[in-house]
Amino acid sequence: MSFVRLIADDFVVSTDAISATAWTNGSPTLTAFYTSSLQGSSSDYYWNVFDTATTESVQFAIAYGNSAGSGSEAYNLQVDGRTPTSTIYGQWQDLVLADENTDFVFGNITASEFFALPLERTCYKESIFLGSLTLKIQGSGQTITLTDNSNYVTAVPYTAGGMRVFQLISGSAGVKNTSVDVNGYTVNSGSYGWLLPDVGTVLLNPLALAASVADGGAEFEYSGSYTASAAPNVSPNTSLFNAISGGAYFGINSQESITSDYVFVRPRSSEFNYSENPSFISGSTGEVLYSDFINNPQTYITTIGLYNDTNELLAVAKLSRPLNKNFTKEALVRVKLDF
Repeated sequence: MSFVRLIADDFVVSTDAISATAWTNGSPTLTAFYTSSLQGSSSDYYWNVFDTATTESVQFAIAYGNSAGSGSEAYNLQVDGRTPTSTIYGQWQDLVLADENTDFVFGNITASEFFALPLERTCYKESIFLGSLTLKIQGSGQTITLTDNSNYVTAVPYTAGGMRVFQLISGSAGVKNTSVDVNGYTVNSGSYGWLLPDVGTVLLNPLALAASVADGGAEFEYSGSYTASAAPNVSPNTSLFNAISGGAYFGINSQESITSDYVFVRPRSSEFNYSENPSFISGSTGEVLYSDFINNPQTYITTIGLYNDTNELLAVAKLSRPLNKNFTKEALVRVKLDF
């Protein structure tokens, strides 16, 4: 075994952005959507959505937030406005806006409600790949297709919470549909919501959905107090789940940065030409058994080990085939370390 000390020039760091399908089944799109009856009390706040009827893998969740608490029953009927939907709204205010007194602005319209579609953490990895979103929403009136406007911004916008934010517009796979509005927005209800790629979440604007796909404009709006006698026919989460399931198309990709350390190992002509293999040495006299090994040694490099200064083995690289080495040959071996 032979050693040589590596220097700074032998190390190179490279970072590559890799995109992949987000869904756990490996498909670029979800076309079937399922919920579970076993979710329990958490269903008051959000619904988990699965890709199969066996409900083995959560793909994303649906949650409705309303600043006034509309759309769900109050925790205490004597305390107005304190409901699961107001809790959801406040949580996303803190996370995204970093201010509980600030409302969401979708396009040019201030909204006091939204639907949140957070992807399962393992699905989006580091972030959502911009321009990959295609989401179809089917209402009683018509079906719309939504994407993000990342291809049409010159400067990346950020929320007060420090997250990148892009508007949801009419279109698919990052290409907008300008047949209604030049920005891809609705006429009077602003954009269709936000894409928050760094937290793997789509926020939908219920007003825009109601204006675009609901027959009569009320399918995605929930106002007033929730009581047993004045409850909506369909809960907000049920309404959106039915609309997404009816659209039968949710395509989105993930993105992550893979950092690789490259170590260049350079066996020079005068190095690594001899072996410590005991079969070459006489056990009784310690002499070299084969004269060719003295005058014209031939070795074969099969493994490279990286050691620290205390002689601890940190990493091992196996060559795909033995590399012949002698005094007339030099080699350059690139070792890639991924983190």
